[in-house]
Amino acid sequence: MKTSAQGFTGLHMLLSTSAFFCVVIAVNVTMAVYASSSWSGLVVENTYVASQEFNRKAAAMKAMATSGIGGTLSIRGNEIRYDIHDKSGSPAIVDDVVLNFKRPVGDHEDFHITLRKTAAGRFEAEHGLAEGDWIVEAISRNGGVVVMHEAKRIDTAELGQ
Repeated sequence: MKTSAQGFTGLHMLLSTSAFFCVVIAVNVTMAVYASSSWSGLVVENTYVASQEFNRKAAAMKAMATSGIGGTLSIRGNEIRYDIHDKSGSPAIVDDVVLNFKRPVGDHEDFHITLRKTAAGRFEAEHGLAEGDWIVEAISRNGGVVVMHEAKRIDTAELGQ
């Protein structure tokens, strides 16, 4: 009697290597489809122009940071309040405040609101805010000149929403 002992052959190696690469390719294709359908990838319209404006914007932001003007955002239910103050903690002299709410990924829920002045240094508005992470950009002006521009990342869960 003759018995043949077959172990791991070249065919087995070919099949296992092919199966491995098929799984890797399938995962990559799936992730590419999800990535391209969930985010446009657009950060700036024209990268050359953005690079030319960078130094000017950086100098303006540095000047605003040294001015000592700062703001505090509070959100309770549909009430959005922004208090702005100077170095000493006194209300800053500001005519208007605009808040831009942006999702960290995607732009289908982004919105901006102009707050109404209710007291010196206090601005308020009513607007519903969906749950999740937001980047809130605050732009404060006095006489049409930007006196403070800041951005914060918030999570509605931290706000008790």
